[in-house]
Amino acid sequence: MLPLSKLKVGQLGVVSRFTDEGVSTKLMEMGCLPGEVVKVINIAPLGDPIAISVAGYELSLRLEEAASVMVIENPPLEYIHLN
Repeated sequence: MLPLSKLKVGQLGVVSRFTDEGVSTKLMEMGCLPGEVVKVINIAPLGDPIAISVAGYELSLRLEEAASVMVIENPPLEYIHLN
């Protein structure tokens, strides 16, 4: 398990848990729930913010927000639904 902020562009992860309660509430309201597959779409040139795809849409997260999302890197294929 590692923070979402450590994934590279194109990598997939499955949301496992959050380390910041305040950020977790905001992200869960936007569909970033435990068990959801996330994909890093883009990272700004200076590394902040990052764009992710989750629950069928794209979100832009600050690096500190992404660091509070713990993901399982390279999830097994049964977790992945390709749109």
